[in-house]
Amino acid sequence: MIKLEHVYKNFGELEVLKDVNLEVKEGEKLVIIGPSGSGKSTTVRCMNFLEEPSSGHVYINGEELTNKNKTRIIRQNMSMVFQQFNLYPHMTVLKNLTLAPRKLQHKSKKEAEELAYHYLDIVGLKDKALVYPSSLSGGQQQRIAIARALCTKSKIILFDEPTSALDPETIQEVLDVMIKLADEKITMVVVTHEMGFARQVADRIVFMANGQVIEEGNPEHFFESPKSERVKQFLSKIIRK
Repeated sequence: MIKLEHVYKNFGELEVLKDVNLEVKEGEKLVIIGPSGSGKSTTVRCMNFLEEPSSGHVYINGEELTNKNKTRIIRQNMSMVFQQFNLYPHMTVLKNLTLAPRKLQHKSKKEAEELAYHYLDIVGLKDKALVYPSSLSGGQQQRIAIARALCTKSKIILFDEPTSALDPETIQEVLDVMIKLADEKITMVVVTHEMGFARQVADRIVFMANGQVIEEGNPEHFFESPKSERVKQFLSKIIRK
């Protein structure tokens, strides 16, 4: 579903990604972890051309992304959930969720609202359809943002540290929704620092440092017998024995 081939990304003289090669299969749950500044978020943002690679190639469902076709390909295949919730404050939750299906996919109001209520039910917030985002907690707003991504019926959802802006008490409610999604056929790419989530949900874990993929493997390999000393060092600092 996603292929990054020799991707480099520079911001001025700063080289953020250095020859990143990565493939994500259909239905796979790929979790990207690593220290801050390792290039995790930039890698995910290159997958949908929110950041255009300085060089290299990005393929979505077999088709290479270019500036000419990126809008069409992304709309057809992919949604993203950000660190910040990015909900429209002047719109109710329901209108936030029905905007893209109506404007971009030309669904009727009835179809879009049925879809919105279905996914609000999945994230446990059906009763919040007619309220405004400002009345919701951070965890609730992020669950709404996930429901909004689901309303596009995308084959792929990218998550860029979706719990990093939340207080500790609301992190789990968002993770619980994402764990539920992992049982679906959606392809998920998740940048996160939540190791428990990675261990429970990931089909494959990628560790990045200094703009490169250092190691990848299934959760058992990654947490029980990593090969790289850099990975061992990272895990020793964030996982309590």
